Amino acid sequence: MSPVRGGPGSRAARVGTGVTAAAVAAALGLMLLGGGADLPRFTGIEDLPLPGGADLGDHPYEVTAEFGDVLSLVPQSAVKVNDVTVGKVTDISLSGKGWTAEVTMRVNGDVQLPRKPYARIEQSSLLGEKYVQLLAPPEEKEKDTASPSAARPAVAHGPGRDTRIPLSRTNRNPEVEEVLGALSMLLNGGGVNQLKTITTELNKALDGNEEEVRSVLGRVDKLVGNLDRHKGDITRALDGVNRLSATLAARKKSIGTVLTDVSPGLTTLEDQRGQLMTMLRSLDTLSEVAVDTVDRSKDDIVADLKALAPTLRRLADSGQDLPDSLQVLFTYPFTDEVLRGVKGDYLNLYLNVAAPPGTTLTPPLEEEPIPQDPGAAGSGGAAPLPLPAVDATGGEG
Repeated sequence: MSPVRGGPGSRAARVGTGVTAAAVAAALGLMLLGGGADLPRFTGIEDLPLPGGADLGDHPYEVTAEFGDVLSLVPQSAVKVNDVTVGKVTDISLSGKGWTAEVTMRVNGDVQLPRKPYARIEQSSLLGEKYVQLLAPPEEKEKDTASPSAARPAVAHGPGRDTRIPLSRTNRNPEVEEVLGALSMLLNGGGVNQLKTITTELNKALDGNEEEVRSVLGRVDKLVGNLDRHKGDITRALDGVNRLSATLAARKKSIGTVLTDVSPGLTTLEDQRGQLMTMLRSLDTLSEVAVDTVDRSKDDIVADLKALAPTLRRLADSGQDLPDSLQVLFTYPFTDEVLRGVKGDYLNLYLNVAAPPGTTLTPPLEEEPIPQDPGAAGSGGAAPLPLPAVDATGGEG
């Protein structure tokens, strides 16, 4: 006979098995608590990994971005680079400032971000999910567009290195509600109703003035072309103005001193304003008198100038003779020709003066006898030069 189920033996066996399982569970719990193991946390359904999510690899690294508005972004949302999923959002919280949101992301360790990356919240479709797009800086995008074959820019962030993107490098796409609201405002209370009025007024302004408008457009095109050709000069002029502004800013104190010193002079001018006005009125009267005088004497002045014409013509005809004559006149009586004939330091000058008959000389001229040299008598030679007369009284002494 087989034992009856539910007997004392079977109940004892079940109790022993339950006690053993409880003991094993308690021992495992004590081991885990005593060993300090990090138990997995479960705070909500958002902690469950989504099927088909990003592959974070073996060594993902953390990226933190500060946003002014995260819209409806939630944890477990995708993180993309060039529309390729490379990570996920792990946490969204208020930043230390309290007025911005801080989004924490984990990115695949094989993905290397450029220096100073940008972050933007985008939407996959019209009613799709939100995700975070990591972007390269605008200057690096321009380099890649200009030279696609150029080497890739150096990276600053990679596996094992945390990245923080400040508020100045984050943004978001406009929401569908915002676009529809702006479109509604444009259609209902915006400028659409005014387009007809604008079109009507333009037709009135242009009707019959096609040639003038075409001419104006041609001149504008010419002006724009000239500005484009002289943009280098315009740039240099602006640079010069910039340098002038910098110089004035550096000398602001001196300019202030000058303006302060000019203030008393301006005050004096203000006090003498009446006298200045009187002087200006007098100058106006003088100008009227001068104009009237010139108008009345115009014929006489013209006649005098015509009378001077022959004299001026003769002077012009004289050519080089007039300057030569003036050169001799200023050196009279010893002209350049005379000085070239002088030998030594003395110049003998002989004058023959012929008086007309009947001229009385005062005192009368008396011829003095020329003394002869006694020793020269009978020599038969030429007469010696006359010697000056010697006074008798002087000879005796």
